[in-house]
Amino acid sequence: MKILQQLSHYRISRYFKILFVGVDLVLLNLATILSALARFGSLDRLLSKEERTVSLLAILIWVGLLLQNDSNRSIRVEPIESILVRTIKKLVIHASLISIFVVYLNYTDISRLRLLSFYLIFFGLLMISRYFSMKLLKYIRAKGYNFKTFIVVGANESGDKIRKILAKDLTYGYRFLGFFDDKTDDKTDDKIVSSNLILGGFDAIRDFVIQKKVDEMYVALHIDKIEIINELTRICEQNMVRIKFIPDFQLYTKSSKVEVTFYENTPVLMFRTEPLEFPVNRLVKKIFDICFSSLVIFFVFPWLFPIIMLIIKIESPGPIFFKQKRSGRDNRSFMCFKFRSMYVNDFAHDKITQKGDSRVTKFGAFIRRTSIDELPQFFNVFWGDMSVVGPRPHMMNVVKEYSDLINNYVVRQYAKPGITGWAQVNGFRGETKILSDMENRVEYDIWYIENWSLLLDMKIIIKTIINIFKGEENAY
Repeated sequence: MKILQQLSHYRISRYFKILFVGVDLVLLNLATILSALARFGSLDRLLSKEERTVSLLAILIWVGLLLQNDSNRSIRVEPIESILVRTIKKLVIHASLISIFVVYLNYTDISRLRLLSFYLIFFGLLMISRYFSMKLLKYIRAKGYNFKTFIVVGANESGDKIRKILAKDLTYGYRFLGFFDDKTDDKTDDKIVSSNLILGGFDAIRDFVIQKKVDEMYVALHIDKIEIINELTRICEQNMVRIKFIPDFQLYTKSSKVEVTFYENTPVLMFRTEPLEFPVNRLVKKIFDICFSSLVIFFVFPWLFPIIMLIIKIESPGPIFFKQKRSGRDNRSFMCFKFRSMYVNDFAHDKITQKGDSRVTKFGAFIRRTSIDELPQFFNVFWGDMSVVGPRPHMMNVVKEYSDLINNYVVRQYAKPGITGWAQVNGFRGETKILSDMENRVEYDIWYIENWSLLLDMKIIIKTIINIFKGEENAY
């Protein structure tokens, strides 16, 4: 414990970047050695000129990636999932650069299997390292060391929210001291904040931060308190207190995720993050869509399509495929394909399928329940009208109807429609009996747009396959 007490006097995070790089380099070289032993049974091949060149390049590229902004930041409340995604991104970039180098210089002595095993081992070592470093820090903080004290200025909903986030878990390493606000007990935001948590008014802040040596101040005041905010900034900068602001943008948007960008020196706040607006992410998703749809088209269609087509033709007269105009990205229409699951009728393009719908054939009920009727949409994916994962495409008249009823409905059109989606794997598919059903579906679709990642797409595909075999109540 004496060691922990001694370490608590130092801000470990100040040296975290150097320590992070040092540990990663040890792990990288260890992965190189282990991959060589796994592939060749000895380290002799690592002594070749080509292997040494690639190993040195691997070290330099990884150091460069780590020294980028945000690459190895230490956030006290960051979940392991965020670290996992960031690490995978760096590894993909690293592997791509190394591969280009090896192919361009035609390094024939470099074993591709050795490189593959290197990245698998390196990834495993990195995640073990990240996991145990988080566990160690959490243990130290749970014992009351390496913590930061903070106060919140503004006894309101925003202030109480940040207080609960930072104070709910001791392992985050934050210790809440109290609120400061000029409101009286009778006017404290309908008792959102308990009066015994308010230490005083604005004029008491300077003496308090000096006496208690406060580390951080969170300001949750409306912008009309600009004079007070400026004074708080001066107090913090004079006393080495880090000041952070809780913006009040949620007064005019319900979005839980926003993005701040700069046009020259002017900050611009956007209501929501859109990962797919970045060209690299869009390219990754496009490549995935083409590869995935190609696999389905070449390995599933040749044997499954003839069977389905034959049954559809035998059961009822009419075309094999059902074609319908649907709303796509940016609300542009496209022709969506499905296997016909209904008897030919005059209401197919106007009336949504309901439970027990007499228009649905017996085989149609089966392929709708198992989502087999959606398989032709892989051609839509291959042609670029759709994606494997995304908000489901709706009929044009449905889009018009709900655009008037739900304010943020068309936000789901920011992304390409998908064969499956986040809303569908969470139970929101099929008929929308009441308005709240569609509102919930829209919220899930918007969440997907704001949080897209390739890993999320994989998760949705796996959950979709599981749901197909389990059967879904709303699939009719």
